[in-house]
Amino acid sequence: MKFTEEHEWLRVEDDVVVVGITEHASEQLGDVVFVDLPEVGTEVVKDDEAVVIESVKAASDILAPIDGEIVEVNEMLVDEPGKVNEDPQGDAWFFKIKASDPSQLDDYMDEAAYKKFIG
Repeated sequence: MKFTEEHEWLRVEDDVVVVGITEHASEQLGDVVFVDLPEVGTEVVKDDEAVVIESVKAASDILAPIDGEIVEVNEMLVDEPGKVNEDPQGDAWFFKIKASDPSQLDDYMDEAAYKKFIG
């Protein structure tokens, strides 16, 4: 897994990248009450807003970590946004993206570097 400074995790599965938020991000947000997912087929560029999540504390954007096409979204989160708090690094992934340039993943931290980053 790779991690971004925006507290997203990225898991490569074959030719797609699964994107979610870290446990640290989930704890900082508090109880998630709403998730707005992108449309399948949407072309995104790195750092584009891809997902909007709202918690009891704040609204946040999840950014596209790489260039590519959204190939799947986790519809379960629309009906059960609280799953983000229950299993942020497991079942509560947000979207899968087919990377246009997989080398963009090289810019992100491994788990040890991320743990150091959040200190």
